[in-house]
Amino acid sequence: MIVFFDIETTAPASDGGRLWMLEFGAILVCPRKLREVDSFCTLIRPGDLSTVAPKRFSGITRDAVAAAPAFEEVADRIFGILNGRVWAGHNIQRFDCHRIKEAFADIGRPPPEPKGLIDSLAILTHGFGRRAGDLKMATLASYFGLGQQKHRSLDDVRMNLEVLKNCATVLLLESSLPQIYPNKSLGNQGMVTRSKANGRPLSCGMEAYRKSPPAATSLGSHRASPYEKDHKIGKVEVYIWDFGKGQDVRFTV
Repeated sequence: MIVFFDIETTAPASDGGRLWMLEFGAILVCPRKLREVDSFCTLIRPGDLSTVAPKRFSGITRDAVAAAPAFEEVADRIFGILNGRVWAGHNIQRFDCHRIKEAFADIGRPPPEPKGLIDSLAILTHGFGRRAGDLKMATLASYFGLGQQKHRSLDDVRMNLEVLKNCATVLLLESSLPQIYPNKSLGNQGMVTRSKANGRPLSCGMEAYRKSPPAATSLGSHRASPYEKDHKIGKVEVYIWDFGKGQDVRFTV
């Protein structure tokens, strides 16, 4: 089972201070049918309510999170959803994984461990390129006509899954019928710029506090993650239906 998850947090302070988790949302997805089979979402009361804006554009309010459970009260449920499963999401290796590790450290518990990591930002950077513009979730959703990103955890993970389905379909058509659908991907060409703060390049530590990826991202520029690639997670098998052969084709990534 694959778990797509997303975390909403307080806005980053100018000095790169602590981010507090405000919402956790996840869906469990069957890897063979790419169908949602279960979901969970909860608001979370942060350790410091003063860091929450009275009203955010996403609709998460200070009053709402003040009445929400603390992370410790939902930690068992979140651990059970994540531990030992393949984790998937957009920009999770640089952002969401850090927030999970921080939250469990706060309550003195070891964090859940992934069986594998599927970061759609890295996958699409390599395979889909910038044909749709930058690789932010909102841009990709607009390109495929999936509506506006709501910046709410459950809505965003469902959008993430639909974006991946659409990208996979385009790539399958291009690989099956290259004469009719030539590969339009720009790969990672021209994507080696760095995000800046006040005109200065962001350090890896500061970039870990950003939820959205920069407008241009280099696949070769690896960010620090609490779940590094040398973590023994094994290989992940993905099945895609080949219309020409009339059967599933297995890919190992």
